[in-house]
Amino acid sequence: MTAPEVHRAIDAVWRIESAKVIAGVARMVRDVGLAEELAQDALVAALELWPGSGIPDNPGAWLMATAKHRAIDALRRRKRVEQKHQELGRELETRGSIAAARLEAAIDEGDVGDDLLRLVFVSCHPVLSTEARVALTLRLLGGLTTEEIARAFLVPEPTIAQRIVRAKRTLADKHVPFEVPGKAELSARLSSVLEVVYLAFTNATYSVS
Repeated sequence: MTAPEVHRAIDAVWRIESAKVIAGVARMVRDVGLAEELAQDALVAALELWPGSGIPDNPGAWLMATAKHRAIDALRRRKRVEQKHQELGRELETRGSIAAARLEAAIDEGDVGDDLLRLVFVSCHPVLSTEARVALTLRLLGGLTTEEIARAFLVPEPTIAQRIVRAKRTLADKHVPFEVPGKAELSARLSSVLEVVYLAFTNATYSVS
């Protein structure tokens, strides 16, 4: 068969078998969107391999097996990511407890004159959305450009620029004071800071992985 004939045959097979493949993979991954992506990956593999190797005797079974192999790989990656998240969560929880104790001690002693520390708490203020807190923190404290932040979050650069502008405007409109929170609200505010640190770290990590 010529390459165009093989491609036409693959298209015919895909029209017949795609629903079965997606359904079979969805049962494994419990995510219809991901199942469709994995089935499409199997189709791409067929388009790359079959013109040279020939169409298998049971093309539907081949597509199903290929998609399921990719599903297994995706599940393994998901498990590794979940394990990494759990490890990071435990580490941040431990560090957060230590940081909270140190901050409480500093506040008790009246020794919190660091402007950088004030900027951390303002950038991570709960009045802002989580996305805005992370973007503003990476911009002001991480020194990243809007382009770099957008690349880390896989979103358009104008979206990040708008988040940062709106965040600054919200802080001004809400008259958020440039200060370290008092002991009474420190715990809740520290949780917001740690959430931002965690999200910033994980997004930066995946953007370079």
